[in-house]
Amino acid sequence: DIDHLNLRVQKELVEWLNWLRTDVGFDGWRFDFAKGYSADVAKIYVDRSEPSFAVAEIWTSLAYGGDGKPNLNQDPHRQELVNWVNKVGGSGPATTFDFTTKGILNVAAEGELWRLRGTDGKAPGMIGWWPAKAVTFVDNHDTGSTQHMWPFPSDRVMQGYAYILTHPGTPCIFYDRFFDWGLKEEIDRLVSIRTRQGIHSESKLQIMEADGDLYLAEIDGKVIVKLGPRYDVGHLIPEGFKVVAHGNDYAVW
Repeated sequence: DIDHLNLRVQKELVEWLNWLRTDVGFDGWRFDFAKGYSADVAKIYVDRSEPSFAVAEIWTSLAYGGDGKPNLNQDPHRQELVNWVNKVGGSGPATTFDFTTKGILNVAAEGELWRLRGTDGKAPGMIGWWPAKAVTFVDNHDTGSTQHMWPFPSDRVMQGYAYILTHPGTPCIFYDRFFDWGLKEEIDRLVSIRTRQGIHSESKLQIMEADGDLYLAEIDGKVIVKLGPRYDVGHLIPEGFKVVAHGNDYAVW
């Protein structure tokens, strides 16, 4: 339980971070439980250690309705993430985990794919507002794994990866899913597509359809991804696109 306002604490933590960067070789930081101290303090650590990348864990609850499901409008939730980045320095290396996208995607994959188009027609998570600063993920050591605090539907995990690995933002792959679940080959294929087509954190997203059983989106005019059990989508796919990956209720052209 550290007093981050204490100048000696700040000084010694900065010295430790710089030792990790210059002597050990780490070049990026993950700020655990970043809502436990101010963004102003995080800015001190970022500015004085100069990492190439920094990501904050700001895990707060989404807004839920009477049915126990997330409200369609999660603007206050993603605004909190944007605010942290702005305070730490929007032009620097600071990013946040996109918990807004995580929460919405959890529910959308259960037959409510219409949730993946926000009220403004864009992606409903942080990637819809500031994708360059959003680190997307399907699960992590807290939400999945042994802690299992907010897991993605286990039988639909690859839908989640098909989404984050084709969309803007900086996708993060969970160790357990890659090495322990037997999904390495499928995830590798999606990573290769992203790399080969030059999809990046600020790629242009066009949502073509978002219904209960179908989500269809085009990215940078190069990649099209489909989530959901609906198979009759050929009439929606522009001429010249060919299927390059597919799995349980997802496909990529």
